[in-house]
Amino acid sequence: MSESMKAIVVERLGPPDVMELQHVPVPQPGPGEVRLKVEAVGINFADVLAVAGEYLTRTRLPYTPGMEFAGTVDALGEGVTGVQVGQRVASLGGRGGLAEYAVSPAAALIPVPENLTAAQAAAFPVSYFTAYHGLKTLGHGQPGEWVLVQAAAGALGTASIQLAKALGMNVIAMASTEEKLQIARDLGADVTLLQDDPERVQKVRDAAGGRGVPLILEVVGGRRFQESLDMAANRGRIIVIGNASREQANLRPVELMKRNLTVTGLWLTSLMSDQEATREAAQALTPLVASGQVTPQVGPTYALEGSARAFQDILDRKTTGKVIIEPGR
Repeated sequence: MSESMKAIVVERLGPPDVMELQHVPVPQPGPGEVRLKVEAVGINFADVLAVAGEYLTRTRLPYTPGMEFAGTVDALGEGVTGVQVGQRVASLGGRGGLAEYAVSPAAALIPVPENLTAAQAAAFPVSYFTAYHGLKTLGHGQPGEWVLVQAAAGALGTASIQLAKALGMNVIAMASTEEKLQIARDLGADVTLLQDDPERVQKVRDAAGGRGVPLILEVVGGRRFQESLDMAANRGRIIVIGNASREQANLRPVELMKRNLTVTGLWLTSLMSDQEATREAAQALTPLVASGQVTPQVGPTYALEGSARAFQDILDRKTTGKVIIEPGR
């Protein structure tokens, strides 16, 4: 193996064009870590925010983005057991994926079902674990219940639709174009609406029987957050997963009181430290993925050299499914 590798390095925070392709030393796994030969990296809006310095935690520089990736284990650190060199895995390592090799805590590894490609494996962890926790762990969704999925053609949206249908729920999907709504329909969404439909609030309430939606997966934020409150049924649950608008949202607690609404934040990073919740999600998701009942939706794929373009395309809302970067491409 060469002593150096190609990697994306961020030395100053800002827009996607601050990302630089560099040659850096191949990382060595420390105690409790493994090294992967990276085959595919799933890119999330959170990665874009981290490069911009707008994520929930401070971005430590220099920094190689890529919080979820898939590949083959090629070296073990001291004390690692239960993992073998040559094993195909996905990782929720948090950073470092946009490189030819990446180090991950062994505890962050997820076995890859044989029926998944590397790109599908990289598209799986963040979106599907987040969807599960939003729908079940925190959302307490029930069979036959309605759920509203925003940004329905994106990575989280497509995962949420598939998983909600697998759980026996009814789905209202919102997206920005008819083409994106068709993706939602193909995945099983029961009702689809353009996110800029001037009558969207009333149409959502009507679709759910006129009473509003019991469960909303909120990813837009900003001024649209008030619309989520207006769309919710009495005693409805709103799970705040993202803030794609990058705008400040206002919340008046009295609005929650009047209709007994619940607003809950969801951050996968902190939930993954809850071993019981993680085990429950993995046990529920693994058979669904292995059987093909849910399938990670791979979107556009880029070479490592195209990472900045991939990040900008996400910002410009040009993509559907999970954006994938393949370092070996």
